[in-house]
Amino acid sequence: MRSLKSVLGLVGALVPILYCGYLGFYFFDVGGSVEEAQTNGLGPTILGLGIVGLLFCIPFTVKLVKLFGRPRAPGSGGRGGSGDSNPDGDFDPDAVIARYMARQSQQPASPTAAPAPAPKANAPAKPASFGRRVR
Repeated sequence: MRSLKSVLGLVGALVPILYCGYLGFYFFDVGGSVEEAQTNGLGPTILGLGIVGLLFCIPFTVKLVKLFGRPRAPGSGGRGGSGDSNPDGDFDPDAVIARYMARQSQQPASPTAAPAPAPKANAPAKPASFGRRVR
């Protein structure tokens, strides 16, 4: 379904380009030549249709790149992945956990956090909730 939607979007972006091209060709054909088109006053019209047609090429090009420039699927020979992956391309969660545990054992243990200081005996108790302080 997604590819059909992409192809229809591509065709939809191509329609205004073809329409502008047809009108430019039609007005050029009416004039017969570039000099006749200039004499009849169609020169700016043909030039404008050409510029508008080129502007309509931008969304067409973007949709074309999106359609054919999709990223490769994982494991298709691109970058990433480890060298000890299965040749079948299956995911092995046990191997992932084993690699993680091996890396954790190689890293030095982080120092334990210091315990929080004990409250003083004669200090007032902190309020148990948020809000306005009552004295």
